[in-house]
Amino acid sequence: MTSSPSGSASTSFSATIGKDFLASIVVFLVALPLCMGIAIASGLPPTAGIITGIIGGIVVGFLAGSPLQVSGPAAGLTVVVLQLVQEHGVEMLGVIVLFAGLLQLAAGLFKLGQWFRAVSPAVIHGMLVGIGVLILVSQFHVMLDMKPIGTGIENLIGIPGALMTALTSGGPHFAAGLIGFLTIAVIFGWGSYAPKSLRVIPAPLVGVLVGMTTAVALGLDIAYVSVPDNIWSETIFPTPERMMRVLEPAIMVGVVSIAFIASAETLLCATAVDQMHSGPRTKYDKELSAQGVGNTLCGALGVLPMTGVIVRSGANVEAGALTRNSAILHGVWLLVFASLIPFTLRYVPVSTLAAVLVFTGYKLAYPKIVPALMKFGKGEVIIFVVTVVTIVLTDLLKGVVLGLVLSLAKLLYAFSHLVIRKEENPEENRVDLHLSGTATLIRLPMLARALEELKPDAKVHVHIEDLDYIDHACIDLLSSWDRQHKISGGSLDIQWEGLTEKYKNRTAEAFRTARNNPLITGRFPQKT
Repeated sequence: MTSSPSGSASTSFSATIGKDFLASIVVFLVALPLCMGIAIASGLPPTAGIITGIIGGIVVGFLAGSPLQVSGPAAGLTVVVLQLVQEHGVEMLGVIVLFAGLLQLAAGLFKLGQWFRAVSPAVIHGMLVGIGVLILVSQFHVMLDMKPIGTGIENLIGIPGALMTALTSGGPHFAAGLIGFLTIAVIFGWGSYAPKSLRVIPAPLVGVLVGMTTAVALGLDIAYVSVPDNIWSETIFPTPERMMRVLEPAIMVGVVSIAFIASAETLLCATAVDQMHSGPRTKYDKELSAQGVGNTLCGALGVLPMTGVIVRSGANVEAGALTRNSAILHGVWLLVFASLIPFTLRYVPVSTLAAVLVFTGYKLAYPKIVPALMKFGKGEVIIFVVTVVTIVLTDLLKGVVLGLVLSLAKLLYAFSHLVIRKEENPEENRVDLHLSGTATLIRLPMLARALEELKPDAKVHVHIEDLDYIDHACIDLLSSWDRQHKISGGSLDIQWEGLTEKYKNRTAEAFRTARNNPLITGRFPQKT
């Protein structure tokens, strides 16, 4: 964790611009290959990713509620965007992204940013892992200069066949595969064995440079990136006729999907970035509104949607950025590079960019979160696994929705699960009731039934130290039953031990108040 002021008002521009300038160069070098690779993987020209990176840096960087977070095209949206392009055409993508941006902007203005953080971590991480798997298995085919076969499971099953074709053909597929695997090897090697003084140069950039140099030097006949001299020439502006189609159910589903996933990924990333530095914390509603402005502009230009991205944001913090100026400057460098020397991109093999995404997909798909989820119970792991499997077998939206449904079901179960264990001692006429789980209004009939079954003169001891929560309705029930049970010659003693001091005192006081208040109506009929 750094101790930087991260945009503190007391920090002058002259005191921070040096570190921000250097950090912006690092972020730019990380962002350039990712912007192009994600665009190609999404079915769009590489310039669509670069323009999104420019807007994410200059516009969103200026408005952001998370000063050190960097926004741009995200691997997490690749699968959704590709599906939308295939189903509705590249012309409709801008309309979908534009309205998704407006939805995000409205959510931010109505202070809904915190609600996006309420999504279960198991679902969020399951979504990211599922996306990682889909990216890896689809881009593996692109790395061999082939096209993805179809769904995630089809791409996964088709990998051995694609490898066999590349190995036996000995042509462009084999050459592209060699360049792709060389790129991945360089990325792994640079991250693990490069001298610390040189690791400031991003591993993906080194991999792309090595792959590009090797392909050009050997004169390989493989696919290369195609870019126009004017990066703005491929923008697609929404027309009134296309914008009217937003009311179609399929288009609206796309709008909501982009808005939800982009918002969740952005705010999850912002939370992670907050843990990397000690400066100002994220203003979630402001960040959500900034993302909405950025995506509205991206939609107006017909380019890729954006999110806050952890790879670029992490590189920004690690490079010593102090304020939002580093994110803004990285957008400026993308604009200068793509406007003045776009011809250099034509030497980049498509297989090297696909290899960068294969590596990115691997990092997303690696289930490193499972041990952490296990600490919160097997239920969280089950939700995580079901989300991942459903995404791979069907699609992203179905996986996320199923994960959310399971999370809600788990929550309802937690608030309705009550176990009552009875121990009887006939010699002492004593009954011990051990309660565990959650005693709420939902399970009040169960608790009432257990009390009604006890002998009228029994000495009852209720143990609530294993309860996660007991609500006022159940306290009222116990107090009412206590008053009636005393009339029959019995007694009730509640064991408060085990509860935290504050909760014990508050709950015990509520019980005493209910027991001594004659205005409280009992839940049992008066005994005569």
